[in-house]
Amino acid sequence: MKVLVVGNGGREHALLWKLSQSPLVKELYCARGNAGTAELAQNVPIEPNQTRALADFAQREGIDFTVVGLESPLVAGIVDEFESRGLAIFGPNSQASQLEGSKAFAKEFMQKYSIPTAEFHTFDEPQRAKSFVKDFGVPVVVKADGLAAGKGVFVCRTYEEAYRAIDHLMVKKSMGQAGSKVIVEEFLEGEEVSYIVLLRGDRYVPLPTSQDHKRLLEGDQGPNTGGMGAYSPAPFVDERTEESIKTQIIDRLIKGLKTEGIEYTGFLYAGLMLTSSGPKVLEFNVRLGDPEAQAILMRLQGDFLETLLDFYRGKEVELKVDPRVSLCVVLASRGYPEKPEDGKEVHGLEKVRALEQVVLFHAGTVEKDRRVYTKGGRVLNVCAWGQTLQEARERAYGTVEKISFEGMYYRRDIGLRALKG
Repeated sequence: MKVLVVGNGGREHALLWKLSQSPLVKELYCARGNAGTAELAQNVPIEPNQTRALADFAQREGIDFTVVGLESPLVAGIVDEFESRGLAIFGPNSQASQLEGSKAFAKEFMQKYSIPTAEFHTFDEPQRAKSFVKDFGVPVVVKADGLAAGKGVFVCRTYEEAYRAIDHLMVKKSMGQAGSKVIVEEFLEGEEVSYIVLLRGDRYVPLPTSQDHKRLLEGDQGPNTGGMGAYSPAPFVDERTEESIKTQIIDRLIKGLKTEGIEYTGFLYAGLMLTSSGPKVLEFNVRLGDPEAQAILMRLQGDFLETLLDFYRGKEVELKVDPRVSLCVVLASRGYPEKPEDGKEVHGLEKVRALEQVVLFHAGTVEKDRRVYTKGGRVLNVCAWGQTLQEARERAYGTVEKISFEGMYYRRDIGLRALKG
């Protein structure tokens, strides 16, 4: 089979790494890819949001199956375009993708179908948003309505922080149209976990649980990012908690989609806060998380392409999961997430290739004259297996020490909260 993966980051490299293990694969392609994906697939010089150009390419090259990693082409309607041409593609259509494309849509959907989430209010005028904050009190969370690559969420513990976040999004338009409307919601406390499933109609299969580390700085401080590291499984999700997630969130979501006449096929990501009153939804995403995907895909055993194809075709599938723990540390550029530096040469990659129980996934990289340079905020994902979380941490961080580039930054506390209980 000829398989195309759409996206440029670590998640897409991890998808290609897993799909490449399938004997069904004849040729792999990635649009647009990075220096790491080029080692597994043919990088296609088409941007992920160029949906028609990608559909043209898929028709011309006879692509048998496409897997979309990135959210923006999903919201832009890549699935609609492919399906209109009879091309097989794994991902939700543009209507279903509004669960991520518009936080206001998602929150109103959750409210309508009694899916537990934080109390919220939506605003399209900055002064009204500030007046609400003044009356509501702090802490609050301010969110851009549209896509912001994980950077449109601001946890505000003071009034000044909240007002600044509102101005940042609505007045300065720092995230463009994504911030033209904002959601102000109550601050939830608890453990944050990622619960991701394969979903098609009313059938779903849970993937292994994981926990992301979204804030830039150690101790969950600093601005939100696309994610600075993850590990799997998340010990906070016991059987009782997972049953609550299924019955109160996933089942109600499926019922709501059916009632609204929205067809859904693809990955569904529920970002959850495990509060004292039960799990509540922070956000829905319509694709695999990044870097959660890296940790999760490392634990999936068997032929993942065959699993996706069977699920896509309506067959029953059963996942086999590696009992080992996986952990991923993100290496980021100086200036991330606001203004990351590019063009810094990456050293030490050859040393990592020889290591056992370690996988390196590229994110923001580019190759020039057989050398690898940074190109983006999140540059590399250093991932490792271990019999325990502690072992996986030690192996991953030991590997990080072998890699360097000017301005390299990473969190040193990935997984520590689980170890501390």
